Amino acid sequence: MCGNFERTVSEMWGTTLAGVAAVYWIGVALGLGVAIGVLLAGLLATGRAGIAAAVIGAATAGAGLGLLVWDVEEAVAGALGGVAGVVGAATVVRGALRRGGFRGATAALIAVAAVASAALAFIPLVGYLEALVLPALGMRVRRREGDRYAGLRILARD
Repeated sequence: MCGNFERTVSEMWGTTLAGVAAVYWIGVALGLGVAIGVLLAGLLATGRAGIAAAVIGAATAGAGLGLLVWDVEEAVAGALGGVAGVVGAATVVRGALRRGGFRGATAALIAVAAVASAALAFIPLVGYLEALVLPALGMRVRRREGDRYAGLRILARD
């Protein structure tokens, strides 16, 4: 055989499966980073300093998990996932606390969501979706925050 056709079937399968495994584990690291970010946002995101601490902590923990279990690519994915998790969940946490939610109950509910997010990360490609969808939902909630009950304020003037 000549050129690229010299590879055996087992070599091609090994290369293909290694690539698929790399994509899968990067997605898992990304999803676990999102879960860490959601958890830290639930525990710390009561103000701007708490959000900053959650971002730094989630990025560090996600990168540490990636390096501890996998390699540099997964560490970067874990750090990015951590930041995405905080960005998405911090808006929900701050909104719940601003509307009178109990801090402990809010943290507990967000912790349950973080555990669910971590479990979903092991489904192929869902970790990527978590990292994309969660910040988008957080931005949407933030954008709609002030306009949602404008009509009720008008009724309160009577």
